[in-house]
Amino acid sequence: MKRSGTADLPLHYGKVPPWLYERMSILGLSIIEVILADYGKDEVLRRLSDPFWFQSFGAVMGMDWHSSGITTSVMGALKRSINPNSQSLGLYICGGKGKFSRETPSELLQIADKTGLNGTELVRASKLSAKVDNTAIQDGYQLYLHNFIVSDNGNWSVVQQGMHESDGTARRYHWHSENIKSFIEEPHTGINGISRGTILNLTDSEASENRKGILDISHTDSAEIMSDFSRLILPNHHDVQASDVDLRRLGALLYVTREQQPQNFEDLLLLEGVGPRTMQSLALVSEVIHGAPSRFKDPARFSFAHGGKDGHPFPVPTNVYDESIQILKSGIEKSKLGNSDKLKTLNKLHQIVEATEKDFIPSFDIQEVIEEERQNSWRFGGKTVFGDAQKPSSPKSIQLSLF
Repeated sequence: MKRSGTADLPLHYGKVPPWLYERMSILGLSIIEVILADYGKDEVLRRLSDPFWFQSFGAVMGMDWHSSGITTSVMGALKRSINPNSQSLGLYICGGKGKFSRETPSELLQIADKTGLNGTELVRASKLSAKVDNTAIQDGYQLYLHNFIVSDNGNWSVVQQGMHESDGTARRYHWHSENIKSFIEEPHTGINGISRGTILNLTDSEASENRKGILDISHTDSAEIMSDFSRLILPNHHDVQASDVDLRRLGALLYVTREQQPQNFEDLLLLEGVGPRTMQSLALVSEVIHGAPSRFKDPARFSFAHGGKDGHPFPVPTNVYDESIQILKSGIEKSKLGNSDKLKTLNKLHQIVEATEKDFIPSFDIQEVIEEERQNSWRFGGKTVFGDAQKPSSPKSIQLSLF
């Protein structure tokens, strides 16, 4: 299935602290490298064009699980880490927020000179995708971020975001070159979001006569209207609630990583010595790499890997984060030398959790899980934008039952 879509997100302000941004760049690059090795460049582009996967990807990296800030921070971290390695990875990221979005055409032409791609067509695709979402579709959101991701085979994705000044929300738009039949006639499979009454949509198939008098660009009719359009609308509440998470999947994950031991699974022996808390994070990182599209409908669940910079659902456990990075990078380096056992082990961890879900009946309180994480945060180097997690003066005794 090819996906494109939109995501409606609460608007968040503030910068990502350097201690998190540095880790996001390293973990993001490592995850992309594994996806490239196992599934190829086109799969990376497909994932980036899926709003649910993108939100889960940002959450597993420690960003606020539901905020608009994921878009800027994730794309900024990826551009920082991927572009110095573009020649070997075969991926290039252009554009960014504000003035950096306007540099996209010149960046694409430079890439075209290096790769032999058709720079004119790439620039045209970048400009048209922005024009469609900002001008041809006037839904109250004005673009302020535009990222164009292109592979050295000429395929591309676009991740761009607009702001609605009146209600403090942002809307993210995803494009994938394999989906496009026409830029100006039904380029998306739909326009979804909170109803704001009548909007101007010059991409509607019934607006062809209007377009002829307004747009001086050529087009061909779409062969068919694409299916499987995804809409992601996230709530305004900042905390993670049971309704935000698939409890069966989260419960199975916690059961496998906390109640079971790696030595009980022959395929996980390479992870022996890794503590339950790091296993929990690795299982979610592995799911971001290997999970099917249907597994990303609850992005909040992925915040249980490395928390969130704002403290929701709990502070970022930097020690666990660093161990996750080290294990993933070690697996990548060994894989380059012909030994992919560790990366296969991470994939097996995801498979074991997924298999456990089939018979798992959740009977736990998600708030108890969150409270336990917060109580132990100081042990794992917990940090938020407000400072370091402190040891509780009077620790609570929490008996967490998962089954």
